[in-house]
Amino acid sequence: MDSHPATSSDSPNAFSEAVAGQLPVLLRVARTMTSTTQDAEDLVQETLVLAFRHWSSFDGRYLRSWLFTIMRNAHASRHRRRRLDEVETPSELVDDRHVDPADAAAQSGFRDAVGRALEHLDERYRQVVILVDVEGCSYAEAAVALDVPSGTVMSRLHRARRDMRRLLESWGYGPGKE
Repeated sequence: MDSHPATSSDSPNAFSEAVAGQLPVLLRVARTMTSTTQDAEDLVQETLVLAFRHWSSFDGRYLRSWLFTIMRNAHASRHRRRRLDEVETPSELVDDRHVDPADAAAQSGFRDAVGRALEHLDERYRQVVILVDVEGCSYAEAAVALDVPSGTVMSRLHRARRDMRRLLESWGYGPGKE
């Protein structure tokens, strides 16, 4: 079996060098899978430990996909062990860097409503909204992270946005109302 340069034992730092650029996206994806930042960081750490242990079996292609697969499996194992029933509600759902102080109260109410609407979504829809709309992942990245085809990501995102829009409108938020 030919050794890929990224997995070559000639470089003692090959693993660190290869995964360093993947850390931000691993953390973003982990945040969508867990209920706290600490849990997300723990999941990334567990993913990296497992990846390091199996580094010699990595064929050198599709590093991000390989890491996402390890992360998904690690998360599933943790989930089975802990049987978590927590609902993920990231507090940073709405970017508030551009909020006019005069609109702060209205924005706060809308932000809370968006968070509540997100909580009402089925987990498979909530995860895709967080990955694509909150974390800025591409459809392809979200598909890999969720282990579904890109078309499934697009249809889930469409349904999630539609359901959230309907909920927000039923709560009095809508065009010209927020």
